[in-house]
Amino acid sequence: QVQLVESGGGSVQRGDSLRLSCEASGRTFSSYAMGWFRQAPAKEREFVAAITGNGDRTYYADSVKGRFTINRDNAKNTVTVYLQMNSLKPEDTAVYYCAANGIITTMASSWVFWGQGTQVTVSS
Repeated sequence: QVQLVESGGGSVQRGDSLRLSCEASGRTFSSYAMGWFRQAPAKEREFVAAITGNGDRTYYADSVKGRFTINRDNAKNTVTVYLQMNSLKPEDTAVYYCAANGIITTMASSWVFWGQGTQVTVSS
């Protein structure tokens, strides 16, 4: 059974940091690209960051470049992907979703596997 389980969300102040985690199991996710997307109320789900299967390349949305860092740990049976978020802004407030796919694309509709999401709220 495929599972992507996010954790680490919460409520913070402007300028604070959070680290999101996503544990992926049920497939050989070490060969999958992993990504983070976010969705704010009344907005489309948007690409945040992604990392290749072996972790050699990362991609970021312009809005988070320099503040967020994605990395991954390809353990034997469970892959964990992290999103370190620094210098958080109120506009980063959203539900953050972990996703897995064969290739990296910024189009959310193209990603196959999804987690349930974790809320991040940044107040000013």
